Amino acid sequence: MPGWFKKVWYGLASLLSFSSFILIIVALVLPHWLSGKILCQTGVDLVNATDPELVKFIGDIYYGLFRGCKVRQCGLGGRESQFTIFPQLVKELNAGLHVMILLLLFLALALALVSMGFAILNMIQVPYKAVNGPGGICLWNVLAGGVVALAITSFMAAVRFHDLTERIANFQERLFRFVVVEEQYEESFWICVASASAHAANLVVVAISQIPLPEIKTKIEEATVTAEDILY
Repeated sequence: MPGWFKKVWYGLASLLSFSSFILIIVALVLPHWLSGKILCQTGVDLVNATDPELVKFIGDIYYGLFRGCKVRQCGLGGRESQFTIFPQLVKELNAGLHVMILLLLFLALALALVSMGFAILNMIQVPYKAVNGPGGICLWNVLAGGVVALAITSFMAAVRFHDLTERIANFQERLFRFVVVEEQYEESFWICVASASAHAANLVVVAISQIPLPEIKTKIEEATVTAEDILY
């Protein structure tokens, strides 16, 4: 059985892995990976709008991995529309990259549960095989954190190099063309960053759990027997 010191740290490691699992689920569900401002370029060109008038042609957009929302501003007031990535919109995007991001996050969910299981195993007992011990916990956390980081990097690549926001903004638009004027990552994106950070923190937790505690030795006083004690 591991000592109380290791049990505490392994328990913390299992909680961090479980929190990473929950964070990834939240990031998948919430449609707030990225938000931005979109300019109705067609409306601007039609009225030859100047800088002070451009505000009337700037709308909003936000989206996640499954759905999102767009507010069109083309000079006649805002028109809000909801959209879903699957099944039609994904054809206009880099479908392979988008599906890969989803698969990576689903894989990260499984790896987070495995790392949690290894931490609980080490909290309950000392494994016979070294691969099931602290080294195994570190291995699964490195894999889980790396997969989440790869999903985050892939999403950033889709935004930066594949014009993800502009493609979504112009989906099924026949009369108007929209140009992205501002983009910023939202809470779902940063939740995924927190998930990867949780696995990195787990490596520190496991390292701390291996610090040997100083042994507390009790001093045993030697009994001295005198001649008077023998007489009694």
